[in-house]
Amino acid sequence: MGARRAPVMSDVAARAGVSHQTVSRVLNHPELVHPETQERVRAAIAELGYRRNMSARALATSRTRMIGVVTPATRSFGPTYTTVAIQDAAREAGYAILTAGTVDAAASPHDVLDFFLDRGVEGVVVVAPTEEFAEAARGLAGSLPIIVIATGLRSPAPLHVVAIDHEQGARDATRHLIDLGHRHIAHVAGPSNWFDARARLAGWRAELEAAGLEVPEPIEGGWDATQGYAAAQRLLSGPTMPTAVFTANDLLALGMMRAFHEAGVRMPDDVAIVGYDDISGSDFYEPPLTTVRQPFQEVGHQVMEALLTALDGGSPEPGLSRPELIVRASSGAPAQG
Repeated sequence: MGARRAPVMSDVAARAGVSHQTVSRVLNHPELVHPETQERVRAAIAELGYRRNMSARALATSRTRMIGVVTPATRSFGPTYTTVAIQDAAREAGYAILTAGTVDAAASPHDVLDFFLDRGVEGVVVVAPTEEFAEAARGLAGSLPIIVIATGLRSPAPLHVVAIDHEQGARDATRHLIDLGHRHIAHVAGPSNWFDARARLAGWRAELEAAGLEVPEPIEGGWDATQGYAAAQRLLSGPTMPTAVFTANDLLALGMMRAFHEAGVRMPDDVAIVGYDDISGSDFYEPPLTTVRQPFQEVGHQVMEALLTALDGGSPEPGLSRPELIVRASSGAPAQG
């Protein structure tokens, strides 16, 4: 007895009682198909166990439905979640991603491009937290549409840029503390070579200046809790303590909170703390952390919209997503007296 053949698209169409073209639309452009018809087609796909043959599709259409993603080889929160969001949005659009994680993307942009071209990707997305990765993106431009995710990237041409407005997120966080009555607000900064850290520093400074408040020297930090702990110890050993601290990410805030707790400093009574990222578990800090949530899913969809526009020969508009302030118990009004 011969092996049972794999179901094909015509089998799905027959089972669902629709045309071959309707099945194709459900798979590639579901927004063009009535929801009830979509449901019928998807039920037939599930019943038959149909799987698209992407190799055959590529041969027939000269389209591989593959996207290359250059991302730093790091577990840092922002790049990691950005890459996941791109993958989710790509899958929704009928694409798959091929990642190239590199420590220093600028070292070999041509090797990265050759890697992607050999595999027939249709476009490239570069998650660019630093200038080195932005330069790599420029090095890749010309052969394929390139979308770069970088906040505050200057002179982006010929790149298409999608970003989160981290400067505005930092301004929102600082304004929240000002509105609570704080006048001495410190900032623990992220790494100076990261676009996101620079933007958050700039937003904190700009909001203090707009309020006519003193802008103290930012405290050198990083992205890790150990660096937040060290920053808190520097504040504790200094001549005066601020009444509030805005940190460049939540792990810095976590480290500071540990140091303050050990020193008997109450939060938010003695010092209010606002972080950035809204990482998983930040609502279980003690006290729960006020923070700024990044709109990763929105960024993923903006990336795909920009890439599809570029693939169709259009010129995508720059995308800028605004983060959201999440107010919890770690921020409160300064103590009176």
